[in-house]
Amino acid sequence: MILDRYLVRQFFPIFFIAVFMFVFLLLLIDMFSNLVRYINNEVSFLMILKISLYFIPKSVSYAMPISLLFAAAYTLGDLYSRNELTTIFSSGIPFWRFSLSLVIIGMFFSFFSFFLDDLLVIPTLKVKNDLSRRALRQYVTENNSDIVIKTRNGRLVYSVDFFDNVNLVLNGISIVEMDDNGEFISQIRAPSAEWTGSHWEFSNAVIYQYEDDILRIRSLPPNSSYNESPDVFRRNSVNVEELSAKEAGLLVNDLRDAGLPFLKAQTNYYHRYSFAVTPFIVMILSIPMGGKFRKNILLMSLFASLSVAVVYYIAEMLSMTMANLNYIPPAAGAWFPVFLFVFIGFFLLWSAKT
Repeated sequence: MILDRYLVRQFFPIFFIAVFMFVFLLLLIDMFSNLVRYINNEVSFLMILKISLYFIPKSVSYAMPISLLFAAAYTLGDLYSRNELTTIFSSGIPFWRFSLSLVIIGMFFSFFSFFLDDLLVIPTLKVKNDLSRRALRQYVTENNSDIVIKTRNGRLVYSVDFFDNVNLVLNGISIVEMDDNGEFISQIRAPSAEWTGSHWEFSNAVIYQYEDDILRIRSLPPNSSYNESPDVFRRNSVNVEELSAKEAGLLVNDLRDAGLPFLKAQTNYYHRYSFAVTPFIVMILSIPMGGKFRKNILLMSLFASLSVAVVYYIAEMLSMTMANLNYIPPAAGAWFPVFLFVFIGFFLLWSAKT
C-alpha cells in the first residue's frame, strides 16, 4: 500500500538518528561513570576507546526500544501537525490500519533484538567487561572453596574444600550417597579428584559402607559413575548476562541439580526472552501518542518517549526484584510487565480517536 510505504519512509530516518543519539549518550554515561577510576589506574586513551567500542552493541540493544518509541511518536505527530493524518482519516482509513506497518516493524525488531543480543551483544559485552576489569585491576577468580552441592535429585551430596577451576581438580572431597528415602548408603572420602573429560578420577579414595550392620571401610575401585560437570562447582563465578540463551538455560539446570540458589538465574533467563518483546511493546504504546501532539512535536515526543520508557523499566525492575526475592515466580517476574503493557497499548490503540 502506498500509505504504508510513505509511513515507513518517514519513520526510518528519524529512527536511525534517534539510535545514534541514544547510543552516543549511553557511551558517554558509561565512560564518565568510570572516568575517575580510569584516571586513578592510568588507563590509556586507546584502552578507554577500545572498551567503549565493545560497549556499542549493548548500547544499541538498550537504545533500540526507546528509539522506536520516539521515532513512531514523532513521525505520527509530524504527520498530524501537517494535517496529513486528518486527510487520511477523512478518506475512511482507520487509525489502526494506517499504523499497522509500524506494528509490523515493532514485531520485526523484537525478533531482531533477540538474535542481536544472543549472537553479538553477549560476546562483545563479555569482552568489554573483561577489558574493563583488567584496566581497572578488578581481578576475578573462578576458584571456589567450601562448596556443598546436591545432585541427582538430592541422592548425592558433595562437600569440597577447594575447586581449582584452571586444572579442574577437586580437593578435600566427601561424597555422601543416599537412597530415595534419604537413608544413608555410602560415603566416599578422597584427598583429590581430577576431571578426565567424562568423569572424576579419585586419588587414594576410600568408601564407607554398612555390611551386616557394621560400617566398613575399603579402597574405592576405579569408578566412572561420578560424572557431574565441573560447571556445577563454579559457584557464583558465572554472570548470566554474559551467557547466550542456551548457555543460560544450561546454567539454570546445573544450579538446580546442584542444590544451589537458581531463582535469580532463572528469572534472568526468562528475562532474556521477555526483553526481546520490548520493541513491539513500545511501538504499540507510541502509536496512540502520535496523534496527541500538534505543537513542539520534537520536545513532546522526546518527553513522552522517555516517560513511557521510565515507567516500563521501573515496572520491569520491580517485578524482576520480586521474582529474585522469591515473592513471585520467575516467569511472572519476567513476563508480567510485558502482558500488562501489551494490554495497555492495545487498549490505547483501540480507543484512539481518528
